[in-house]
Amino acid sequence: MRSRYKASDVSCPYFVTSTIVEWIPLFTSTRYCSIVTDSLCFCRERKGLQLHAYVIMDNHVHLIVTAPNATVFMRDFKSFTGKKIIEFLEADKKNWLLGRLEFFKKEYKTESQHQVWQEGFHPQVIFSEEMYRQKLDYVHSNPVRRGIISSPEHWVYSSASNYFQGAGIIDVDQSS
Repeated sequence: MRSRYKASDVSCPYFVTSTIVEWIPLFTSTRYCSIVTDSLCFCRERKGLQLHAYVIMDNHVHLIVTAPNATVFMRDFKSFTGKKIIEFLEADKKNWLLGRLEFFKKEYKTESQHQVWQEGFHPQVIFSEEMYRQKLDYVHSNPVRRGIISSPEHWVYSSASNYFQGAGIIDVDQSS
């Protein structure tokens, strides 16, 4: 993953964003969203990830995380989910989407026929409670700003329901 942005402070939470290449809408069904949620659960349980907030939109993901090494976490997360997405697209015979992911693949990426995620994740260290609350609101309000729902807790693939209703489809670490 080539990026001039690096996550170096392991004690602070980071706001990160990962986008599907060319903003292609891949997360339009439970099957594909589950790849992301299952991976986040695995990383919480086995890799020391603290997941403070998340939202899965049709073509990107926002997270607030604290990790032993956020750069390594994001590299592994994007690699694993990218491979799994390709596997599911092939099984589902989604040839048009596979063609787009092949077409937009960077030439120097020789280890795969496709590229799912854009490079980088632009980590932004969250250095204050005020900034944490601002990023949390940004993450949870994303589907509302897009006009998909009227209230953040109504979006299934978001941690908003964890904060507003006490539970969501995956557990989160609510303290910053």
